[in-house]
Amino acid sequence: MALVQSTTLPRLNLPLSPVLSTLHAPSSLFLRREIRAPFSSSSAGSLSFSHQRRKLLCPPPRGKFVREDYLVRKLSAEELQEVVKGERKVPLIVDFYATWCGPCILMAQELEMLAVEYESNAMIVKVDTDDEYEFARDMQVRGLPTLFFISPDPSKDAIRTEGLIPLQMMRDIIDNDM
Repeated sequence: MALVQSTTLPRLNLPLSPVLSTLHAPSSLFLRREIRAPFSSSSAGSLSFSHQRRKLLCPPPRGKFVREDYLVRKLSAEELQEVVKGERKVPLIVDFYATWCGPCILMAQELEMLAVEYESNAMIVKVDTDDEYEFARDMQVRGLPTLFFISPDPSKDAIRTEGLIPLQMMRDIIDNDM
């Protein structure tokens, strides 16, 4: 049986860098703060910035990330309620999204491809949960993106999904369950 023998290495007295030495410094060093203007006359030297407005190459889009030429339209809560209550011959897919949500942006690309594929066989709309907070709360939207698949047949229940789902799963829901 071998015994484990511990040995201590000799201590080296090397000077530490300023960053490393502050790690072992008293906490009073961290409380001092020096505030300087970012471009004062002494630090800026010969730097100069012009405050000219940049010329736009094209006008910015009106919506947040939903453009006019997209097939998926952004609706308000009142417009969506009119569409749901109205007479439809095609399934309705409602996407609850937010502009800051990464999976929602990915889902928007998939929904655009789906809208091209099912142009006259399905209606796809979006509702911004930041703009329509109360409506999203009433619809019990807890996670984003949330999709509602609403059949034109009133006897069928709506199908609800949360999170990013594959394009093929959306196709299967539209083709088989609507």
